Amino acid sequence: MLWPSIALLAFVTLQRLAELIYARHNTAALLDRGAREYAPEHYPFMVAMHAAWLIGLWLLAIGRPVDLVWFLLFVVLQGLRLWVLATLRDRWTTRIIILPRAALVTKGPYRFLSHPNYAVVVGEIAVLPLAFGMPLYAAIFSLLNGIILVIRIRAENACLKQSAA
Repeated sequence: MLWPSIALLAFVTLQRLAELIYARHNTAALLDRGAREYAPEHYPFMVAMHAAWLIGLWLLAIGRPVDLVWFLLFVVLQGLRLWVLATLRDRWTTRIIILPRAALVTKGPYRFLSHPNYAVVVGEIAVLPLAFGMPLYAAIFSLLNGIILVIRIRAENACLKQSAA
């Protein structure tokens, strides 16, 4: 049966496209309010990795059965993703955008983790391929994502520390 894999991949694809539109809107609004973008050099690599991950799933996962346990874990991650988006609202973006004099968000999932959005992404990068029975794919993209996130989180933390000083 093709439809479960196609439906799941279509959902993720539409979700990512909607998030890019939302992020672009928020980025423009933040920049208009005096925010600055920091450390943009790694951003194309992050986008390329996420695009390759999704395109690869479209090429390799179509027609594969969807494991219910991994799928349910993916659904939980979507709930956590929505919690992050609802908490950050107009401050959520895919870039490192710092709004001067804006207090750090410390409510919602940010009470528990400094970077809950990245935790969700780490889970998704691994869990979705595992839902399709693709552990090697999950491991490869988890490694690539981990490399990018080390760079990204270091840059973001340095910017946040600098803006708080």
